[in-house]
Amino acid sequence: MTSTVRPTNSVALPTAWYSLNPIWQGGEEVVQQGLPHTQLTPAWQMLLLGDGSPTRHLQLLTGEPTEVDVIDMSLVGMDADGAPDHIQAVPGPRLRRQVWLRTASGQRLAYATSWWEASHVDEYLQNRSLPIWASLARLRTELYRDVQGIYCGHSPALEPAFEQVGPFWGRHYLFWHHGKPLTLIYEVFSPYLTKYLGLSQPI
Repeated sequence: MTSTVRPTNSVALPTAWYSLNPIWQGGEEVVQQGLPHTQLTPAWQMLLLGDGSPTRHLQLLTGEPTEVDVIDMSLVGMDADGAPDHIQAVPGPRLRRQVWLRTASGQRLAYATSWWEASHVDEYLQNRSLPIWASLARLRTELYRDVQGIYCGHSPALEPAFEQVGPFWGRHYLFWHHGKPLTLIYEVFSPYLTKYLGLSQPI
């Protein structure tokens, strides 16, 4: 990526999103089977491969509310936007949303990009500053989180943003609602979480 990650309080928005340059990746089969504990600890696997809410997990780990800094809301139309192939499951034209997930005290814990059908995004993100799970929980929306891919890789853009050296672990998944794909989400987690989860990098 050629754009720069800017501080949270900056008014300028990035024009790209920040995917990992993978040194290792796995698909749905790996997600279902899990990884050897010598490659990824059980605690990290629960965060990355489980179907629970990551923002809820982060809140339980840190003991602080998980808050969202929205850094980008961009219409991308029918463009694939460099996203995982599963973006084709989300009807277009699409809108891309980028956020930092952080503690209330300001520690960045994760970066997330999501793609939504533009004509319906306001139905589900009525308060766009809330974490997605909180917005959907308020609507009593029944969801299925379908994890499709897991990555370990580098991102020169995310290193200064997290103030952590990579490699980083990430994943992507589809949210399903009433049997239809609602959104595609790509998440990258900060190595800061080793404070709570233990070592995350392959041994």
